Amino acid sequence: MSTHRFVWVDAFTDRPFGGNPCAVVFDADAVPVETRLAYTRETRLSECAFVVASDTADFGARYYLATREIPLAGHPTIATCAALEAAGLLEGWDRFTLEVGAGVMPIEIRRRGAQTEFAMTQFAPVFGPAVTAGTVAEIYGLTAEDVVAPPQIVSTGTAFCVTVLRDHDALRRAKLDVAGLEALRMQVGGADAALMEPFLVTVQGAEAGDTFSRLLLAPPLPPEDPFTGSATGAMAAYLWHRGLIGRPDFVAEQGHWMGRPGSANVEVLGPPEAISGVIVAGSGVVLMEGTVGL
Repeated sequence: MSTHRFVWVDAFTDRPFGGNPCAVVFDADAVPVETRLAYTRETRLSECAFVVASDTADFGARYYLATREIPLAGHPTIATCAALEAAGLLEGWDRFTLEVGAGVMPIEIRRRGAQTEFAMTQFAPVFGPAVTAGTVAEIYGLTAEDVVAPPQIVSTGTAFCVTVLRDHDALRRAKLDVAGLEALRMQVGGADAALMEPFLVTVQGAEAGDTFSRLLLAPPLPPEDPFTGSATGAMAAYLWHRGLIGRPDFVAEQGHWMGRPGSANVEVLGPPEAISGVIVAGSGVVLMEGTVGL
């Protein structure tokens, strides 16, 4: 057994018990994948992060669901940044690079008084196949009329089926049919199909934002994700590419109906027809620190 420091961070929030929680485990190079998965299941969190060495970046991290590794995850990235800051490893830095499963991401540190925001630049979007509105709507007990644009598979590191709903009423009525989701994954196919979930978004904020989203999850994951930074990047690229938002920078909100409000400052880089990346920025609050035997 080896002992590792961990930092538990609420990501995409400036308050304890908001946003999306993630446990970040340090010095995890020698921790087997099976143990990383077991730790994630033990925490009952949607994802956990493990800090590792990198030959190509300043720091490395790997992210895990309860069942598999995920190449890019937004809230574990913010949590990892906040954990590195809490450990004193970012003192005097205003930017650094972080190698994750999907590649190397530049991170900008935005310090404003007591508040620190970490801005990750996700990868240029890959626009995959479109899915019929009726197919996605049926998974959530909605109608095709509740969907205002063709759902499409989009990835800025991890693939999601971005689905724009007409209003908050439709968003609130959404209930996940797990069997229907599995059928959609089989229909889409490809390497990312096992990770792909519909990300439901409205172009109406929950409080002060411009968009409000939900991500409903299938077992053994928690039933809903409080804030999904990787899906937010894919969603932003989709909205800008299709002309569904009037400007490339906006505030994305998620988690408010779960009692865990979260937000991100988002900026799509490049014109709608040639997007080069998406900046997703958020803060993290350290809730717990300690050691774990693995």
